[in-house]
Amino acid sequence: MRSVVRSLRQLRRFTQHHAEGHSSINKLIRQQNALILSSSTSRSLGTIRHHHNEVRGFVSPGVDLLRSMFSTATADSIRDVPGGGPMVEYEKRIASGDLVDGDSFQVDTIQQLQRLYEDLVENEEACQLDRYQSSEKSGRSRWLWTRLITQPSTYAPVKGLYLYGGVGTGKTMLMDLFYEQLPANWRKKRIHFHDFMLNVHSRLQMHKGVSDPLDVVAAEISDEAIILCLDEFMVTDVADAMILNRLFRHLFSKGVILVSTSNRAPDQLYEGGLQRNLFLPFIDTLKERCIAHPIGSAVDYRQLGSAEEGFYFVGKQCSTVLKQKFQSLIGVEEPTPQTVEVVMGRKLQVPLGANGCAYFPFEDLCDRPLGAADYFGLFKRFHTLAIDGVPKFGYHNRTAAYRFVTLVDVMYENKARLLCTAEAAPIEIFENIVTVAEAQKSSPRSSRSQRSDDPDLCVDNELGFAKDRTISRLTELNSREYLEDFEEKWRQPLQGVDNGADVVLA
Repeated sequence: MRSVVRSLRQLRRFTQHHAEGHSSINKLIRQQNALILSSSTSRSLGTIRHHHNEVRGFVSPGVDLLRSMFSTATADSIRDVPGGGPMVEYEKRIASGDLVDGDSFQVDTIQQLQRLYEDLVENEEACQLDRYQSSEKSGRSRWLWTRLITQPSTYAPVKGLYLYGGVGTGKTMLMDLFYEQLPANWRKKRIHFHDFMLNVHSRLQMHKGVSDPLDVVAAEISDEAIILCLDEFMVTDVADAMILNRLFRHLFSKGVILVSTSNRAPDQLYEGGLQRNLFLPFIDTLKERCIAHPIGSAVDYRQLGSAEEGFYFVGKQCSTVLKQKFQSLIGVEEPTPQTVEVVMGRKLQVPLGANGCAYFPFEDLCDRPLGAADYFGLFKRFHTLAIDGVPKFGYHNRTAAYRFVTLVDVMYENKARLLCTAEAAPIEIFENIVTVAEAQKSSPRSSRSQRSDDPDLCVDNELGFAKDRTISRLTELNSREYLEDFEEKWRQPLQGVDNGADVVLA
């Protein structure tokens, strides 16, 4: 295995060296990607597999070199070795047409992930990655052991990776590809950031009264996973912000290696948040233990599929149609009010539910004090959600907008199906949500405290950045490809999708 890794390391270094000086070609690739994205707004591009042929001629130097070298007999033998790393798997998926070719940004990122993979393989014993050999205290709680005997800090010899960039650029896909290549016997965990923080708060409740509960929680987490992959790192909650620095200092001191994706650069996390000065040390800790790598692309891959195929209905008059579709999906079963249990004994009331499908007026889900824990609990019980009456968002309902963003994140993470009625298309329901920079660009007088140009303009950096992700995910949730994947997962027919007249997505 290590000899294979050394071969791959040499290949990666040669690729990086060869790619230097090709900035003009990369610029051409980015321009082509921009043209592709522009055309996607006026017509359906079909599946990514079909789109592969359109961009094939604009292969980045790195990918082109990889292909030529992997065509050799030596590369073929490396490719057949299990766990050859994310770069090998990435090349395989391009060759099979599962991934789009020619994205130089993704090539740069997969090289970073390959570097991390090779470092982990070489330092497997030092990092104590093997779950069966890393601890001699099996059957005993590690946190209890650390309370009895003081343990020295054991920072990992390998730095983690923090991937950040725009929506739909493939960050999650690449992190998951990396995670899937890690050996099964390694201590590893992949989890959404919302879910991770809910788990942390739940553990803290269990260890009330302990002198340092965060140290205990960190010990439990590190005992389960040394490689921690967190998707969608986004800090909006003051309670999360206040504990992140101490939590991750404990985690890193216990050897945890973080791999994360985010829409925000490290220095932009929790920007404008309450008591942010207390959060800033976490940013320094994050940059100390992780390599921050930007991934940019002119293409939002979520929007390359055949959109306008799902159950997103524009207009208040579509409420009746939504209820009819909801009834057709649950079949002969009669929907009834139900109760869902979430964390720490909380309960969520479902107005109507049956056969894995739940129905809510928008107000019941996003105008009440609900959060990620409630939404995760909902999708543990239901695979399909019908929401009636999604409004346009602005200053007057910014809190509901935050909850809707969280709801869509949790739904997407759980690969659930969405039916909804809305006042407008996804991009239009967020048009009054802008960042400070966007507000100043459109009207220099606009700011957080002065909104004389538009009384419903919501100037909010966190929400302004998050809206792009939500728009992108709403588009994908209603694409033919996403719904076909849902059908395969749940093995049930997508009733109503074939009838184009039923789709009113603007």
